[in-house]
Amino acid sequence: MGQTLTLYMIGGPVQVPATIRGVRTALPEGLRAEFTAEAETTDVAELPMLMARWVMRIPTGHEAEEEALVARLKEGDFTGVVFPEDLTDEYRSAG
Repeated sequence: MGQTLTLYMIGGPVQVPATIRGVRTALPEGLRAEFTAEAETTDVAELPMLMARWVMRIPTGHEAEEEALVARLKEGDFTGVVFPEDLTDEYRSAG
């Protein structure tokens, strides 16, 4: 796969391409032209954000788990969610 980045999904870490060509190849065919057009017209300073947005659209095999979590949260079920205000100083200083 060449150069990669690690995304941390619900199901665990996933390696995704870290180059424009790699991202384009990993995207579903229907998104490749849109990605290429945007990549070719994006200012160099904005490339990291462009890549971050598009990398998140690469199929990883964990989409169903992620979608189930989002649906559960939208329904108001926050079981297991830890809100920032509930974190202790111990957690904050562990960084």
